[in-house]
Amino acid sequence: MGTVFSKPSDLLDSVGSHLGVSDWFEVTQERINQFADATGDHQWIHVDADRAKDGPFGATIAHGYLTLSLTNMFLPSLIAVENISMGINYGVNKVRFPAPVPVGSCIRFSAVLQEVNAIAGGVQAIIVITAEVEGSAKPACVVESVTRYLD
Repeated sequence: MGTVFSKPSDLLDSVGSHLGVSDWFEVTQERINQFADATGDHQWIHVDADRAKDGPFGATIAHGYLTLSLTNMFLPSLIAVENISMGINYGVNKVRFPAPVPVGSCIRFSAVLQEVNAIAGGVQAIIVITAEVEGSAKPACVVESVTRYLD
Protein backbone atom coordinates (compact mmCIF):
# COMPACT_ATOMS: atom_id res chain seq x y z
CA MET A 1 0.00 0.00 0.00
CA GLY A 2 2.61 2.59 1.03
CA THR A 3 6.29 3.14 0.35
CA VAL A 4 9.03 1.92 2.67
CA PHE A 5 12.45 3.58 2.83
CA SER A 6 15.32 1.78 4.57
CA LYS A 7 16.85 4.99 5.95
CA PRO A 8 16.13 8.73 5.97
CA SER A 9 18.69 9.61 3.29
CA ASP A 10 16.90 7.31 0.83
CA LEU A 11 14.15 9.93 0.60
CA LEU A 12 16.55 12.38 -1.04
CA ASP A 13 16.45 10.42 -4.31
CA SER A 14 12.69 9.95 -4.28
CA VAL A 15 11.33 13.47 -4.66
CA GLY A 16 8.20 13.42 -6.80
CA SER A 17 7.35 9.83 -5.88
CA HIS A 18 3.75 8.82 -5.27
CA LEU A 19 3.82 7.12 -1.87
CA GLY A 20 0.55 5.23 -1.94
CA VAL A 21 -3.17 5.32 -1.20
CA SER A 22 -4.83 4.41 2.09
CA ASP A 23 -7.86 2.24 2.60
CA TRP A 24 -11.29 3.90 2.62
CA PHE A 25 -12.47 5.17 6.00
CA GLU A 26 -16.05 6.06 6.95
CA VAL A 27 -16.56 9.38 8.74
CA THR A 28 -19.30 8.77 11.30
CA GLN A 29 -21.41 11.21 13.28
CA GLU A 30 -19.92 9.72 16.44
CA ARG A 31 -16.40 10.70 15.32
CA ILE A 32 -17.60 14.18 14.33
CA ASN A 33 -19.25 14.61 17.74
CA GLN A 34 -16.13 13.41 19.55
CA PHE A 35 -14.05 15.92 17.61
CA ALA A 36 -16.55 18.66 18.46
CA ASP A 37 -16.27 17.73 22.15
CA ALA A 38 -12.46 17.66 22.00
CA THR A 39 -12.20 21.06 20.31
CA GLY A 40 -15.27 22.86 21.64
CA ASP A 41 -16.49 23.46 18.08
CA HIS A 42 -20.17 22.50 18.25
CA GLN A 43 -21.33 24.51 15.22
CA TRP A 44 -24.69 23.15 14.01
CA ILE A 45 -23.35 22.23 10.57
CA HIS A 46 -21.29 19.54 12.33
CA VAL A 47 -23.45 18.29 15.20
CA ASP A 48 -27.13 19.11 14.60
CA ALA A 49 -28.37 16.52 12.10
CA ASP A 50 -31.93 17.88 12.02
CA ARG A 51 -30.90 21.45 11.31
CA ALA A 52 -28.17 20.36 8.87
CA LYS A 53 -30.78 18.55 6.72
CA ASP A 54 -31.96 22.00 5.65
CA GLY A 55 -28.43 23.39 5.39
CA PRO A 56 -26.23 23.79 2.34
CA PHE A 57 -25.02 20.15 2.32
CA GLY A 58 -28.21 18.33 3.32
CA ALA A 59 -26.48 16.64 6.26
CA THR A 60 -23.84 17.30 8.87
CA ILE A 61 -20.26 17.55 7.66
CA ALA A 62 -16.93 16.82 9.29
CA HIS A 63 -14.89 19.70 10.61
CA GLY A 64 -12.09 20.63 8.23
CA TYR A 65 -9.64 20.19 11.07
CA LEU A 66 -11.01 16.70 11.75
CA THR A 67 -10.18 15.78 8.16
CA LEU A 68 -6.74 17.36 8.59
CA SER A 69 -6.12 15.46 11.82
CA LEU A 70 -6.95 12.16 10.14
CA THR A 71 -3.91 12.63 7.89
CA ASN A 72 -1.76 11.70 10.89
CA MET A 73 -3.70 8.48 11.34
CA PHE A 74 -3.11 7.43 7.73
CA LEU A 75 0.37 8.81 7.01
CA PRO A 76 2.13 5.72 8.47
CA SER A 77 0.25 3.55 5.97
CA LEU A 78 1.54 5.73 3.13
CA ILE A 79 5.20 6.11 4.11
CA ALA A 80 7.48 4.25 6.48
CA VAL A 81 11.09 5.13 7.12
CA GLU A 82 13.11 2.41 8.81
CA ASN A 83 16.27 2.75 10.88
CA ILE A 84 15.34 6.09 12.42
CA SER A 85 15.63 7.28 15.98
CA MET A 86 12.35 9.16 15.57
CA GLY A 87 9.95 10.83 13.18
CA ILE A 88 8.71 14.29 14.09
CA ASN A 89 5.58 16.01 12.84
CA TYR A 90 7.18 19.40 12.21
CA GLY A 91 4.02 21.16 11.02
CA VAL A 92 2.35 22.13 7.79
CA ASN A 93 3.10 24.72 5.14
CA LYS A 94 -0.33 24.98 3.56
CA VAL A 95 -3.77 23.48 4.14
CA ARG A 96 -6.88 23.78 1.97
CA PHE A 97 -10.39 22.34 2.30
CA PRO A 98 -11.84 22.41 -1.26
CA ALA A 99 -14.88 20.21 -0.53
CA PRO A 100 -16.90 19.07 2.50
CA VAL A 101 -16.91 15.59 4.03
CA PRO A 102 -20.58 14.70 4.60
CA VAL A 103 -21.38 12.40 7.49
CA GLY A 104 -21.35 8.75 6.45
CA SER A 105 -19.06 9.36 3.50
CA CYS A 106 -15.84 7.47 2.98
CA ILE A 107 -12.49 9.16 2.56
CA ARG A 108 -9.03 7.95 1.70
CA PHE A 109 -5.64 9.58 1.61
CA SER A 110 -2.85 9.62 -0.94
CA ALA A 111 0.57 11.20 -0.69
CA VAL A 112 3.36 12.54 -2.88
CA LEU A 113 6.89 13.26 -1.69
CA GLN A 114 7.19 16.89 -2.81
CA GLU A 115 10.52 17.99 -1.34
CA VAL A 116 13.30 16.52 0.81
CA ASN A 117 16.20 18.36 2.39
CA ALA A 118 19.10 17.12 4.46
CA ILE A 119 19.12 18.52 8.00
CA ALA A 120 21.39 17.89 10.95
CA GLY A 121 20.81 14.28 11.94
CA GLY A 122 18.40 13.30 9.17
CA VAL A 123 16.04 14.73 6.55
CA GLN A 124 13.05 17.03 6.40
CA ALA A 125 10.33 15.93 3.98
CA ILE A 126 7.39 17.87 2.62
CA ILE A 127 4.65 15.40 1.79
CA VAL A 128 1.52 16.55 -0.03
CA ILE A 129 -1.38 14.56 1.40
CA THR A 130 -4.73 14.61 -0.36
CA ALA A 131 -8.00 13.46 1.23
CA GLU A 132 -10.42 12.16 -1.38
CA VAL A 133 -14.16 11.79 -0.70
CA GLU A 134 -15.68 8.81 -2.46
CA GLY A 135 -17.82 10.08 -5.33
CA SER A 136 -16.63 13.70 -5.11
CA ALA A 137 -14.84 15.45 -7.95
CA LYS A 138 -12.91 17.69 -5.52
CA PRO A 139 -10.62 16.64 -2.69
CA ALA A 140 -11.74 17.35 0.87
CA CYS A 141 -8.30 18.38 2.09
CA VAL A 142 -4.89 19.04 0.59
CA VAL A 143 -2.04 19.57 3.04
CA GLU A 144 1.70 20.12 2.71
CA SER A 145 2.84 18.16 5.74
CA VAL A 146 6.38 18.69 7.06
CA THR A 147 7.99 15.67 8.71
CA ARG A 148 11.48 15.17 10.03
CA TYR A 149 13.02 11.70 9.99
CA LEU A 150 16.07 11.53 12.24
CA ASP A 151 18.88 8.95 12.08
